[in-house]
Amino acid sequence: MTGDQVRVLVADDQALLRGSFRVLVDSDPGLKVVGEADTGVTAVDMALRTRPDVVLMDVRMPEMDGIEATRRICAAPGAKGIRVLMLTMFDLDDYVYAALRGGASGFLLKDTPPGELLAAIRVVASGEGLLAPSVTRRLIAEFVRTPESARPPGRVLAGTTEREREVLTLIARGLSNAEIAAWLHLSPATVKTHVGHLLRKLEARDRAQLVIVAYETGLVAASPEAGA
Repeated sequence: MTGDQVRVLVADDQALLRGSFRVLVDSDPGLKVVGEADTGVTAVDMALRTRPDVVLMDVRMPEMDGIEATRRICAAPGAKGIRVLMLTMFDLDDYVYAALRGGASGFLLKDTPPGELLAAIRVVASGEGLLAPSVTRRLIAEFVRTPESARPPGRVLAGTTEREREVLTLIARGLSNAEIAAWLHLSPATVKTHVGHLLRKLEARDRAQLVIVAYETGLVAASPEAGA
């Protein structure tokens, strides 16, 4: 970030939407658009060249979709600080799970109110994961529907402490650091330290990735009602 200003790259194949997002983002003095991309290929190239704090990434784009573009950006050397916030028109998009596994830090609908979208950019830029409630339900439902034998292998929790696994469980259930602190009778600073340890030990980019780890490893079990 430049000072306290969050640098944003807008990636969408529709010129009108790109322009609208640019005007919205630039209307906030704490945010700044550093570029626009109309294809997935261009999004990857511009992200690696301009090193934005956040990429607003459309799911469906020509040449390369937003999922693959996200994978490439997040896997690129030196791109650790780049966060991707996925945007889609559909809350039941089949690509939700793939986007999050690909490294996306958040997933929101394009009809999200302007104020909430600006807040989401700030949240993602700070390193926190952001999932719309409907997306969280879909992520859980994915584990309900998929046979365990067909699920991707999860990361191992062997190197984590009992307290860290307690924190991870609460993260997967959607609690904020403040809520976790109150639940476990810890200070917010202590919870933040535990979260930092989890991110490092599990090689996760942010909280969205930690949620996936919690379900993949079986630490948190999804109930059949989750997809209802």
